[in-house]
Amino acid sequence: MPLRATRSQLNWGAGTSSLPAVVPARDDVSIPTEKQFEELLCLERRRAERSRRPFLLMLLDLRNVLVNGNTRSIIENAWAAVRSASRDSDIRGWYLQGAVLGVIFVEVNPEGPVRVSDILYAKVKSALSARLKNDEFERIDIRMYLQPDNASNWDKWSGLYRDLREQESGKKLHRAAKRGLDIIGSGAAILLLSPLMGALALLIKLSSKGPVFFRQQRVGYHGVPFVFLKLRTMHQDNDLNVHKDYIKRFIAGEEDSSGPVPVYKIQDDPRVTRIGRFLRKTSLDELPQFLNVLRGEMSLVGPRPPIPYEVEYYDFWHRRRVSEAKPGITGLWQVRGRSRTTFNDMVRLDLQYARSWSIWLDLKILFATPRAMISGDGAY
Repeated sequence: MPLRATRSQLNWGAGTSSLPAVVPARDDVSIPTEKQFEELLCLERRRAERSRRPFLLMLLDLRNVLVNGNTRSIIENAWAAVRSASRDSDIRGWYLQGAVLGVIFVEVNPEGPVRVSDILYAKVKSALSARLKNDEFERIDIRMYLQPDNASNWDKWSGLYRDLREQESGKKLHRAAKRGLDIIGSGAAILLLSPLMGALALLIKLSSKGPVFFRQQRVGYHGVPFVFLKLRTMHQDNDLNVHKDYIKRFIAGEEDSSGPVPVYKIQDDPRVTRIGRFLRKTSLDELPQFLNVLRGEMSLVGPRPPIPYEVEYYDFWHRRRVSEAKPGITGLWQVRGRSRTTFNDMVRLDLQYARSWSIWLDLKILFATPRAMISGDGAY
């Protein structure tokens, strides 16, 4: 079953200040702290990305039952039940200190006639009912989430990892400066380039039928969808399966038959108009995205925002490119080869940027972008 709420939606920390930091169980074994548990959760996520063996996170929210009950007894019994219903190799501890217990069932098998989440839910539920009073047991909220999950649910995990939260909170001033650069840069670009965009819009309208702007849903920061803007470069009523099949093969590492080097875009695409080829070659079709930047959906610099069906083909570790950095108009990939790189190399560049970004790095990439646009190397 999917996780029903994020950390902020559950009002984490509210009403827990009077609860003990570490509660020893009856057998004298301490419950790992929230920080310890989340560090292990982060490590398990990285292990799952490498091994492709999923894990299941189970959260037991005790706050409703701790309001009027015997706090120590309830926590001890719930902890004993959790330990008895999990393996020695599983990871247990406080997900939220003194309020929400967490269990990481490692290397689970999601395949089978019965869902693994149903099996583990029934096992933990039985252990809890054997150790708690009926009214106490009924007030415990149990939530579960399989990770890595399918592409429709993975985005809900972005806010659950300590490393991602600390990365955001630890650079608040830098992020404020980055947002300021985005607002000033996109606002200035819209004002200065509006005559050029007007002329290009007229050429698009005169050369082919259809709207001037191309609108498409893309996956943004932390998996939040938004409407992505471009100048239209294709004829109307195109078959999306052509691009969908191409993206699937490209992400899988299958080389394009049109050349020895795999590319991110289809070369000699018959769906592209004559003016569209010029716009793509010079990247002028990207100009409307300054509106996306001004609205805060994108940044001037960052990974390119993927199409939802593209994310469906992602390997587990590929998903980090939209969970660790806001998408941008330009980035390391655009100034270091553009389409003439493998998909894995592109993702590695995105992750490298997410780990090392700074205002200075953004400025260097922005200054290098016009040269990449003029050369047109790797653009299709």
